[in-house]
Amino acid sequence: MSTNRKRRHVRREGRDLDEIVSVDSLAAGGDGVGRLADGRVVFVRLAAPGDRVRIRAHDSGNSFLRVRDFELVESAPRRVQPACEVFGRCGGCAWQHVDYAVQLESKRQILCDALQRIGKLGEIPPIEVVPSPQPYGYRGRARVLASGSRVGYRRFREHVVEPVSSCPVLVPELEAELGALAQRVRAQGDAHSSNQDREWELLLDRNGRVRCIELEGSAAAAGEIVELEVAGEVIRVAPGGFAQANPSLYQTMFDCVVRALDDVVSGTLVELFAGAGFFTIGLADRFASMLAVESDARACVNLAENLAAAGVDHVDVRNARAEDVLEELGDCEPAAVLLDPPRIGLAKGAPEKLAESGAHRIAYLSCEPATLARDLAVLCERGYCLRRLELIDVFPQTPHVESLAVLERGR
Repeated sequence: MSTNRKRRHVRREGRDLDEIVSVDSLAAGGDGVGRLADGRVVFVRLAAPGDRVRIRAHDSGNSFLRVRDFELVESAPRRVQPACEVFGRCGGCAWQHVDYAVQLESKRQILCDALQRIGKLGEIPPIEVVPSPQPYGYRGRARVLASGSRVGYRRFREHVVEPVSSCPVLVPELEAELGALAQRVRAQGDAHSSNQDREWELLLDRNGRVRCIELEGSAAAAGEIVELEVAGEVIRVAPGGFAQANPSLYQTMFDCVVRALDDVVSGTLVELFAGAGFFTIGLADRFASMLAVESDARACVNLAENLAAAGVDHVDVRNARAEDVLEELGDCEPAAVLLDPPRIGLAKGAPEKLAESGAHRIAYLSCEPATLARDLAVLCERGYCLRRLELIDVFPQTPHVESLAVLERGR
């Protein structure tokens, strides 16, 4: 007789939940975090640490619960009034209801938790938190959409455009331009009533001039260029290309990177994900030899032009993927590596290749704690030690965490 037994599939019917929950913290995705009476974690959108909320939802018996609607039973002492009239519907900001000091502490804890839980790094250096000079009115670069006569941003987890005519996280000049753009699009009426959304990039250039540039898919309008200023150097960037969005922190971010590399006095600096040269040009004066790697062809052209305009001729610009260059980095024997990857972090196998390069110092800028923790775990397993951590709050009112990790080879 066969000993194989058929698995029994038990269907969980679930139950209706009506429970008061205390919110203790904020999660990496932005939700408030609490626990149900049975000990399971519940994520509550738009709740603040210290809130007591009544949750009425259908509980399907999963190991955790996500809730979008709740009744505020007791307000947290540090809960504040959001500055935006569409807060909660717009998918941009998630924390305008939370005091800024609580936002900073929550981001510090999110970064710490990721490094310890995902990276298994154990003890980590104290995290130095660098706040934004302005919690509102800080953003000097943003993209907005037009769907029919509506101008705004995507709604939370929807493709629908939430119409706005003001946005308090934009610098005042761009907020005014957003209102003017919304008026222009409404005045056009049905002239652009196709199903295809249109997209603009709003920018404030280094001379304080407002730019409102319509993008065609992923391609920028022909002939357009934007000038930014970083550490006294002019950086020319094509619209649609990547550039940091908080001008009040440009100098601070540059200074943080310089501190991370300031005692590496000889050898080659390799910069991965160099973009149009946000860090490259200013760092070129500090190294006799540099290799700057960027996979985006348009950004690579901007980078080469920016270096030439600055009179820098000792930087080797490579239009290539970081993981491909890392294959041959051991031959270069770099003194230091600076990298600023996208949210997905390094490609599979790339952290191992980075460790094999033998670089004495690694400065890793990250915009996603989870992938940073994953990559640091590999580097620390292969002979590197985490020496310094800085959290730079580039995007107040959001759960976005930008950080700089500095590693050294050896104990």
